[in-house]
Amino acid sequence: MLNVTFGWLWISLGFLTGLLLGLGFHKAEFLGGYASLRRRMVRLGHIACVMLGVLNILYALTVDQATLSPFERWATSVTFVLGGFTMPLVCWLTAWKTPFRHLFFIPVASLLYAGITLSIGLVRACVSA
Repeated sequence: MLNVTFGWLWISLGFLTGLLLGLGFHKAEFLGGYASLRRRMVRLGHIACVMLGVLNILYALTVDQATLSPFERWATSVTFVLGGFTMPLVCWLTAWKTPFRHLFFIPVASLLYAGITLSIGLVRACVSA
């Protein structure tokens, strides 16, 4: 239930940030112009909310098909949420102050762990079927 709830909250946050971005996108120099790092990071954070929200919901719909230990199930759930929370946050922090880009390892490592662990659990389920 954690991942479904987080997923829908994050999709809604993505829609809200899209609304806020939409208020200024028509201005050529909005957030430094179309190609600026600031504008790209804000846009990436916005779409990360939506897509990582969807990914959390997909995890919740898929996890019962995987062969995972109780710890693996808990860890994948938590790391999907952690990655989903920290990816847009790091994007927006990077848009504010560029040195925050060094924190991208946090969401990337979280999501990589979750994706690989779930994939292994699904392969285990296929092999044992």
